[in-house]
Amino acid sequence: MALHVHSFFYFWFVVMIFVVVFFTAPSVSQPQATGSCNGILLSYAYTGGLQLPPNVSDPAEQPYRFSSTLTVLNNGLEELRSWRVFVGFQHGEWLVSASNAVLADGTSLPGSVENGTVLSGETVRDLKTAVATAGDLNQMQVRVDMVGTLLGVAPPSVPMPSSVTLANDGFLCGQPSGQGSNETHVCCTSDPNFKTNITTEEEFLPRQKGDLSITYDIIRTYDSDYWAEVTIANHNPLGRLDNWRLSWDWNNNEFIHTIKGAYPLNVDSSDCVFGPQGLFYKELDFSNVLNCERRPTIVDLPPTMFNNTDFGKIPFCCRNGTILPPTMDPSLSSSRFQIQVFKMPPNLNRSKLSPPHNWEIKGTLNPDYACGNPIRVSPSESPDPTHPPSNKSAIASWQVVCNITNTKREARKCCVSFSAYYNESVVPCNTCACGCSNPERTCSATSQAMLLPPEALLVPFQNRTEKARAWAEIQHLNVPNPFPCGDNCGVSINWHLVTDHRSGWSARITLFNWGEASFADWFAAVRMEKAAKGFEEVYSFNGSLLDGVDGTIFMQGKKGLNFLVAETDGSNPRRDPRVPGKQQSVISFTKKNTPGIDVVGGDGFPSKVFFNGEECSLPSVVPSSGTRMEVSLATMMFLVLFLWILFMRQ
Repeated sequence: MALHVHSFFYFWFVVMIFVVVFFTAPSVSQPQATGSCNGILLSYAYTGGLQLPPNVSDPAEQPYRFSSTLTVLNNGLEELRSWRVFVGFQHGEWLVSASNAVLADGTSLPGSVENGTVLSGETVRDLKTAVATAGDLNQMQVRVDMVGTLLGVAPPSVPMPSSVTLANDGFLCGQPSGQGSNETHVCCTSDPNFKTNITTEEEFLPRQKGDLSITYDIIRTYDSDYWAEVTIANHNPLGRLDNWRLSWDWNNNEFIHTIKGAYPLNVDSSDCVFGPQGLFYKELDFSNVLNCERRPTIVDLPPTMFNNTDFGKIPFCCRNGTILPPTMDPSLSSSRFQIQVFKMPPNLNRSKLSPPHNWEIKGTLNPDYACGNPIRVSPSESPDPTHPPSNKSAIASWQVVCNITNTKREARKCCVSFSAYYNESVVPCNTCACGCSNPERTCSATSQAMLLPPEALLVPFQNRTEKARAWAEIQHLNVPNPFPCGDNCGVSINWHLVTDHRSGWSARITLFNWGEASFADWFAAVRMEKAAKGFEEVYSFNGSLLDGVDGTIFMQGKKGLNFLVAETDGSNPRRDPRVPGKQQSVISFTKKNTPGIDVVGGDGFPSKVFFNGEECSLPSVVPSSGTRMEVSLATMMFLVLFLWILFMRQ
């Protein structure tokens, strides 16, 4: 009996040991994945979710909260500089927070990541190796805890991303392996076949290429403050900025004391006076401090300030915020200014330097740019003004790369109309081509724009209604009710097909400025894939085929005629409508180099049109040649009848 009892207790003791070991043992997936990956190990784990209000009838539109964790671990032999990871979100996600990371395109959180996003390091940018740190995970690994909102995936279903990959150059990522349904691991190793034509010192990342780059150079540094030189350089042959505005976020309560070559949009030191800066810098006269905003906005100065001793005297400054493409004038394709930045504890050390983040740059009638995170690059070198043969090196440099966004936007900033010699009607700009934020009840934002007589292009849209109605009656066209809204574009461009003959053809381009500001040093470009090889000459503008951009003709005003003036009053303001600023030129083409080109069928019209770097809205159709054919047939029948009558009289 005693032996039986002893066996009974021994059996349950073994069972309890098994249960404790089984339920307290750590997950084997991470160690197994860690041990088998001799590169960069990416781990993504969904950690939970719950339903959010409101309750909607469509399950696919019901919002849910989600939380997840991304881990980046360096198991390789080389340090990973400025780590970047793409997470392929695919459930309409809206990311609210991400610890230790920022969105690499410069977008601030909260923000939409429904098409996937690239995360990069904020506090921990570089991941060292186990060899260099004796296996210190704090230096080898970064953990990003994410919280956000998604649509249509209710717990216990798990909304995993479509993919998780390393976005740094020179890596190949293998197939993902999972642990259950809520965790995935990906191992990325160096690509032995990857080659770069960029050389750099080992301790710095190579400078990247983009449409526009911003360089943040530390040129003088002290314990409590430093001077930085900011250079904006345009590299895109069709990119341009007018009245640029540059913004960023400070990381550690920095503030701007002095600026040379530019100026803050808001001059305000109140945030410092009533903030921690005022408590620390008790002896500083904050009435001389220019800006204490966490996110300042900097604007350029006018040319009259270039020789100003206090605010000017900086190369490439003071151009009213205009940065031209290098195809127009390389000497006018950059802008520069200097700022004196005061730091806050615990960064009071002359070697403790960090750039601002979340950079953003905008212009008036220009493309939209998306900027990435600043990366540490080799110190910039510039001519030493005190010793001309020598170069002076910056103390530290960071580069921010901005690219023109390719997002298809319904509302643009300029539009195009089409017309031709063989059709009496003009195909106008699209309805609400440049937006209809608050369409009036008397007009339709969805109706197709009505065909117009050519003279209607010379009057503002609000004066075209009677002309459009009369033209519709003459041409037997339907008139929508309500009437279509206008295009609301400050700049419109008309492309008119002038001639088409056996050996060549010609077109006329007319630019209209309906705004209140003139455009100095304007440029336009048209992309014509099939016709560009036959380009001969632009007569009233300076024009040429654009190097590096296939099928694109670049045009700008000649010296002395490079202003597209603003809209002005008519000859009799009480009676006549306002008159737009206008520039016009004929362009000739030969058919020798473009055999088989169908000019009337559509090859004679551009597929893309740009004004000052902004892609304009194009009509969806080109003028029909049917009218020309009908008139020609009627004419021929009239001639036949006329000749038959003459013949019968003889």
